[in-house]
Amino acid sequence: MSFKILCANWRSITIFISALLFTACADAPKEITSSQNASISNSASSPSTASSAPATVPMRPSGGSSDVKWTPPSRWEAKPASGMRLATYIIPAAKGDSDNGECSVLTNIGGGVQANVDRWIGQFEQPDGGSSASKAKQKQETINGIKVTTVDLTGTFSGGGMAMGQPATKKPGYRLLGAIVEGSSGEVFFKLTGPVKTIAAAQAEFQAMLKSIKK
Repeated sequence: MSFKILCANWRSITIFISALLFTACADAPKEITSSQNASISNSASSPSTASSAPATVPMRPSGGSSDVKWTPPSRWEAKPASGMRLATYIIPAAKGDSDNGECSVLTNIGGGVQANVDRWIGQFEQPDGGSSASKAKQKQETINGIKVTTVDLTGTFSGGGMAMGQPATKKPGYRLLGAIVEGSSGEVFFKLTGPVKTIAAAQAEFQAMLKSIKK
């Protein structure tokens, strides 16, 4: 084999090896900095908010203070007790009404029975400008050995809904069914309010709940 042929073959081999080295360098993966690695790790490990299940809310199937117990209607949606509220029940709106009804059960309000009845009456205005006190139907009775004072009133409701010092929104066409139960440890206040048709549909249920009170 001549020297020229050997040189030619050597050049070919050199060119082939150089091409292989260039290809290997081009295909080498890029380095990821520590900050990039942390960002990728955080993105992969962060839980998706869409997949997080909402916390369940405990419900009280029946009500009760220290010495007064009652059975709420099964149709009413119970909410958790909070502070002075022994219970809150949401009553589905009747057909044609835009608002649900609400029955709050409270204790430790103070002031006595008649003062609180008068306060509830004062939360209503009459469309004709007349006296709500003269329109209110008050009654006293004894249920299962417990004294109960009830009040029934319709008008424009402006009580409740007080938030951060803002005046409550006036709601015409509302009705109140209230009851103050005189337990041995203090009064328990049942206050059902909502649109007239919704409260009319819940009236028998409210009365049945009152009939269920006991010590």
